[in-house]
Amino acid sequence: MKRRLHYAWIILTVTFLALLVSAAVRATPGALMVPLEKEFGWSRATLSYAVSVNLVLYGLIGPFAAGFINRYGPRRVMSVGTLLLGAGVLCTVVMRQPWQLLGLWGIVVGVGTGVVALVLGAIVVQRWFHLHRGLALGLLTASSATGQLVFLPLLAHLIQAHGWRAAALAVAGACLAMCPLALLGMRDDPREKGLAALGLPADAAGAPAHTPPSGTPAQPFSSALSGLAAASRHREFWVLAGSFFVCGASTNGLIGTHLIPACMDHGIGEVQAAGLLALMGVFDLVGTTASGWLSDRLPNRLLLFAYYGLRGTALLYLPYGFAAQGHGLSIFAVFYGLDWIATVPPTVALAREAFGAERVGVVFGWIVAAHQLGAACAALVAGLIRTHEGTYDHAFLVSGALCLLTAGAMLLIRPARPVALPLGQLA
Repeated sequence: MKRRLHYAWIILTVTFLALLVSAAVRATPGALMVPLEKEFGWSRATLSYAVSVNLVLYGLIGPFAAGFINRYGPRRVMSVGTLLLGAGVLCTVVMRQPWQLLGLWGIVVGVGTGVVALVLGAIVVQRWFHLHRGLALGLLTASSATGQLVFLPLLAHLIQAHGWRAAALAVAGACLAMCPLALLGMRDDPREKGLAALGLPADAAGAPAHTPPSGTPAQPFSSALSGLAAASRHREFWVLAGSFFVCGASTNGLIGTHLIPACMDHGIGEVQAAGLLALMGVFDLVGTTASGWLSDRLPNRLLLFAYYGLRGTALLYLPYGFAAQGHGLSIFAVFYGLDWIATVPPTVALAREAFGAERVGVVFGWIVAAHQLGAACAALVAGLIRTHEGTYDHAFLVSGALCLLTAGAMLLIRPARPVALPLGQLA
């Protein structure tokens, strides 16, 4: 008898597409930075400030988004988030002043990307998967890489052929198309389909057994704030949040925002530079999916030690890669791309081990907030370094050194029994 495909895989596909589109929005500033600089005369520091505000909001919205998802469900939150993203990006085509860039790309798009982010993916996986959680989360995490792979070369070609506004319209169209797909394809909980989470049996009467709760009357803002207050009293939270701060600083904030402008500083064309990020996306798709699989099987602290060590080594090499002849940047793209965001599945697994499956949404939301604060700091500081020194070299070297220090810190993590946090505070 042929087995039916569990609806959890449909949910995973829709969520993957939503996170892919959100990732494409987050990757777009790197492609637009030089065209905006040329058209409006805005400095690299001014553009980096708007991106840093975007990244801060992307991170800080996460814990509150977790509260809204728990209360109103992933379907409605995903639909509203993609609609907000599409509207914000669409309006950028008529901006003329730096404050408009800050308001649209910094605030509106920052809120939208914070809603459609990995916190959403973590909650979806927790609700729909009992088996293959690491693999499912690895695939959702890899959607960020796929967003670059699919969109960045296209955006670069559009900018070169038709200007940056055509690229913005393409991204806005993808976001607006995602909204009805979320409404039609998403479901908030397996019980809406008469199912249990993948890997759990239904009871004899046909009702799902042991399915995670679909909602809670908790107020999202108080839930997020009380969750932070409770989690912040424990060392495990600060270790994971601190490592994710460095993770954000060395990925979204530095490479995601500044690699294309850095390539152009060295005479590498925008299309070729976008292709370099796309190459990273290919290897990260492999590396992050494999990381999810490995996080179900190997000690996660050792995985994080390897990932941060590899990333730090790659960043220390990058200034020499620009100077080297031949395939220096391709070598960087391969080794850096393998663990671009491979840190996410083991970090979620450690958070789940420390704080429990029922609490992972809000706690991981605050850990992601630390990630984006790190990204915002790196985006702004790297822009200031480039403005004052004319090169990004010191930004790359400092980031690489921080990654190596974080790799060593991962060895200090020891397995521990779950921290007792009040369920009512972290629902």
